[in-house]
Amino acid sequence: MKRVAAVVTEYRVRSHADNIVTRLLEGYELHWTTVRPSVQVASLYTDQVPAADISRDLAATHGVPIYPTIGEALTLGGGALAVDGVVLVGEHGDYPLNARGQKQYPRRRFFEETAAVFRASGRAVPVFSDKHLAYAWEDARWIYDTARELGVPLMAGSSMPVTPRVPPLEIAYGAAVEEIVVVAHGGLESYGFHALEIAQCLAERRRGHETGVRSVQCLTGPAFWAALQRADGWSRDLEDAALAAAAHAPGAVRDHYARLYAAGDGPATTDPDREPREPALFRLLYRDGLRVTVLMLNGYVTQRGAAARVADEAAPLATCFTQARRQPVWHFDHQVDLIERMMLTGRPPYPVERTLLTTGATEAVMISRHQGGRVVETPHLAIAYAPEPPPAYYARSFVPPGWTRSGVLERRPPEPE
Repeated sequence: MKRVAAVVTEYRVRSHADNIVTRLLEGYELHWTTVRPSVQVASLYTDQVPAADISRDLAATHGVPIYPTIGEALTLGGGALAVDGVVLVGEHGDYPLNARGQKQYPRRRFFEETAAVFRASGRAVPVFSDKHLAYAWEDARWIYDTARELGVPLMAGSSMPVTPRVPPLEIAYGAAVEEIVVVAHGGLESYGFHALEIAQCLAERRRGHETGVRSVQCLTGPAFWAALQRADGWSRDLEDAALAAAAHAPGAVRDHYARLYAAGDGPATTDPDREPREPALFRLLYRDGLRVTVLMLNGYVTQRGAAARVADEAAPLATCFTQARRQPVWHFDHQVDLIERMMLTGRPPYPVERTLLTTGATEAVMISRHQGGRVVETPHLAIAYAPEPPPAYYARSFVPPGWTRSGVLERRPPEPE
């Protein structure tokens, strides 16, 4: 069984370390079936140990040594790399916010210390890095470039692209996608990133695939409310379809916020010592003309919905990217399954360029918000890539309108003259 080192910020109940590393220790449920781990957690490093820590008890139960440094976790206390994979979970913990309201998780430091072991050992192994690559674009680009230099199979990102979608929906590979609207909730950086990953996993399948993002804007406060009232810059039918797919508070969205804004400037922006969580609008203009709008409808929606306009489709395509509140938490089950596959095969399940792009877009969102809603030009996000195409049988099993699955044209009444 291949061995992995787990490097985490903190490890408490329902933290990302718990949702990911505990599944690697104890298994998870997939397709209503308990799946035993395919890899062995051989070592653990915890950057912080809060009062609610569970890592010590779990490590003792499963016989996993906890090392005081990342280097020792990867070498198992020896002089060279001694594991077959590394899982970096730089999410949750007591870390400072920067002036833009971004939590300064040590994701670059985690990868730097990992890369140092790879260099010293003269070889690299697969690495999974949870969520966005870093809070700063320069750090994210450094991680990406260093991984390429060292030949590191790198997987990163949100669990949302692999969560069950209700109803099931996938954008046809090479479809003419014209516009995407996502409705979401939560902290503007930590959960806004999830919303951007939802949009990107749909957008990257479009005709021509990914060419990058030209500009990003974030509106909050009265500017958000003014734009929401007019549906300024996005299609109302896509918004309606995304909201219809997602759970939300009773009543219409504009009525909901009208009551809040009637007394003044609407919901409070947030405690300066906490990540911003006010309602917000993200606008992304892609280099090929695609428009993506994210509506962070805090206080109104409780799940994440997305809708896309695809040429030749009569109505928007819409779905809910489900987020479970209690076990089984399917999005982590599916993500951990893919982490294990990557550790076993050395092949990331989807391009890490997706998360490089959404990392840069997330930073641009927070810059725009900090600068009062300025449109942020993003020439550095001219990132081109294509996702893996679907298996050939998808095309063979497609049933054109008017045909049965047996290949026989359906009988139709004659067209009126």
